[in-house]
Amino acid sequence: MAARWSIGRAAVLVAGLTGVSTLLGFVRDAVIAAVYGAGPQLDAYFVALGLANIVLGLLGTSLTRAATPVLAREADGEEVCRGHRTFDVVISTSVVAIGALSVALGVAAAPVSRVLAPGLTGEGADLLVLLTRIVLVTTVLVAATDLLVALAQAHGVFRWGALQGVPFNLVMIASAGLLGPHLGMVALAAGFVVGSLARLGLQLVPLVRHRWPVRARWDLRSPGVREMGALLPPLVVGQAVLNVNTLVDRAVASTVGEGAVSAVFLGWRLVNLPEMLVVAALVAPLYPAMAAAADDPARMRHLVHRGLAVSLTLLCPVAVALLVAPEAVVTLAFGRGAFDEQAVALTAVAVLCFLPGLLALACRQVVVSACYAVGDVRWPVAVGVLAMVVNVVGDLTLAPIWGVAGIVAATSASLVLAAVLNGWLAATRHGLLGGRATGTLLLRTVVATTGSAATAALLLAWADPGAAWARAGLALVGAALAYQLMLAFMRAPERFVALEVVRRVRSR
Repeated sequence: MAARWSIGRAAVLVAGLTGVSTLLGFVRDAVIAAVYGAGPQLDAYFVALGLANIVLGLLGTSLTRAATPVLAREADGEEVCRGHRTFDVVISTSVVAIGALSVALGVAAAPVSRVLAPGLTGEGADLLVLLTRIVLVTTVLVAATDLLVALAQAHGVFRWGALQGVPFNLVMIASAGLLGPHLGMVALAAGFVVGSLARLGLQLVPLVRHRWPVRARWDLRSPGVREMGALLPPLVVGQAVLNVNTLVDRAVASTVGEGAVSAVFLGWRLVNLPEMLVVAALVAPLYPAMAAAADDPARMRHLVHRGLAVSLTLLCPVAVALLVAPEAVVTLAFGRGAFDEQAVALTAVAVLCFLPGLLALACRQVVVSACYAVGDVRWPVAVGVLAMVVNVVGDLTLAPIWGVAGIVAATSASLVLAAVLNGWLAATRHGLLGGRATGTLLLRTVVATTGSAATAALLLAWADPGAAWARAGLALVGAALAYQLMLAFMRAPERFVALEVVRRVRSR
């Protein structure tokens, strides 16, 4: 009981601090959009970030996820940490490997950039080369930061890792808002480097405070490192799938027109914001409970059903608001400064086409986590590969016809496919979904969402078309109230979700 309570409190702490960081990240994107607008400069910046994320995803993130369970077992029961040979080897080798790869990509930045963004030419292409070389500096910093977070979490210290996004986002906001108008896009790239240093510095605090010994080691044959080696292949494939999707999305978007990359990126950030907040604040605490209930099928089905119910009940009204008032929401979020009406309209198109992916991603998160909890990693990765193929083919097929809408529609289609297939696998292979209960939940969700959308659309018909804040607020409040009324009318168990969430937050 004590262990579960500790895990629950840690999950709530991480969720709250992650929510603060997520909101600051949204403010960061709003400031960036206002200062730079949606054009070739911002397109170049997002493409450069994509390359850095590929390096980090394939090496840094995969190593961190593989190291976490090994470090947790090594630290279990320790009163005084005498060091971790596994951690020493991983951080030493990863810093060298990622650093070497980043240097090689920096030297070859010009030809690599032409592959990443074939649509950027002239000054935009030259800027992309410069930004790529600056941003690649951060790969070593971020990889070391993530590994230090894994070490801290293995010892039950969660606060500093959850806080890492706060200094980073504050530095980025200051760089864009104060230096951006004078130094251009270079200020943003430099801020990314300084912000990454701040993240790393924050993770040194628990290292020094708890006196965890760290030293350089190169023993690749140690048992912990060999165990990590067995975990790495599926993790690397999973990260590769995500990175290929992002890479292809931005490469194809660069050929559609100026501002397309920015519209796709910012549209996804706006749609993904509520999903991140809900998953971090409400669904994340289910994951350790799933791991603890892996041998109890009835309990697992209850947790999966609960996760789906919470996600859909809280996200559907948000999706309705984005559906009926996309331009108002985008204007409220980004529509200031250099982010003009054309950029707002293009981003609103991306938001609309991302909406199916929002709900599908939330459901997939719950189902895939349940599969991981029962030890099934291979099949979710296989589904991810298939979804990647759908996304890439869709990008190449639909972008020439529909532009930004085609790119985003392909992404949403791949997310929906992944959610459906993972749900089917979870139900048929592991019995994690109750067929009748899940079907009834989805039916109630469709009915409530339809009624909520109709109500919100009628309310907006009488709203002032020029007041973006009023239209966005009315759409969200009207959608949420109508959704709750529909659930109450159907006597759906989900009608109590919002009340239970408030009670849990107050009790904490």
